[in-house]
Amino acid sequence: MRLLLTGANGQVGWELRRSLMPLGKVMAMDRNACDLSRPQDLPRIIREIAPDVIINAAAYTGVDKAEEEESLATLVNGIAVGVIADEARKLGALLIHYSTDYVFDGTKAIPYVEDDPPHPINAYGRSKLVGEQAVERCGGNHLILRTSWVYAARGHIFLRTVLRLARERDELRIVSDQFGAPTWAREIADATASILGRACHEQEAQNFVSGIFNLTAAGATSWFGFAEAILDQAERHIGVRRNIVHPISSLDYPVRAARPKNCWLATDRIRARFGITMADWKRALTRCMQGAILLQEK
Repeated sequence: MRLLLTGANGQVGWELRRSLMPLGKVMAMDRNACDLSRPQDLPRIIREIAPDVIINAAAYTGVDKAEEEESLATLVNGIAVGVIADEARKLGALLIHYSTDYVFDGTKAIPYVEDDPPHPINAYGRSKLVGEQAVERCGGNHLILRTSWVYAARGHIFLRTVLRLARERDELRIVSDQFGAPTWAREIADATASILGRACHEQEAQNFVSGIFNLTAAGATSWFGFAEAILDQAERHIGVRRNIVHPISSLDYPVRAARPKNCWLATDRIRARFGITMADWKRALTRCMQGAILLQEK
């Protein structure tokens, strides 16, 4: 089986390089080789590789920056995704595409299910919704995996930011009124490989059905709770001094892009279909921190 992986140097893409290897020949392409801001190049790239499966882990992820660059975000997260989906359909390839909790407005009091009506409140969420709709419109075999609060031991993300600030400041102020499930990129990648294996068996049995699935860690917390857990683990595993963390309202931390208050996604559908049960977010964070030697870099 030939697998085309885009966004190979991103948080999830980096982990997918490893998790997909047992399933076939992986053509891992970074932005230099496959740039979604140039959708006109994508048909040639995809046709030359002629993959059986496309895993699209490439995305425009700058939530605040997207407020100023919504056209670029939509080009990458929406229009280019539609081109990939159309080429996958023409080749008869299965497409796995990642989306986000930010397609919802966060006003629901309980976890969002896949069939809840999307209503993004920022440019990034709108761009990702355009991508979802483009994939569904194309009509080929596809799985859209919505995830949330993705973190890893590499890249410029919340986990690394908290640890950097812990070295620079005695006290931290972290938003406590936004809730979601911090989800380790490695667990997303491992779950994706398992889902792909099952999906291939379904295709062989001719009972595959395309759809959208929530894929996040179990449980939920606030950004404040996530920061507290990061610092607890950092003190235990890599010797970072434990700082005082103060909970604050999102009103006290203004940013360009509005964030949903509730980003918690229900995962019953993916468990029923593919047998996927993700670890509790705290347990996954412990595993990440225990092996994160890179986090000691200054």
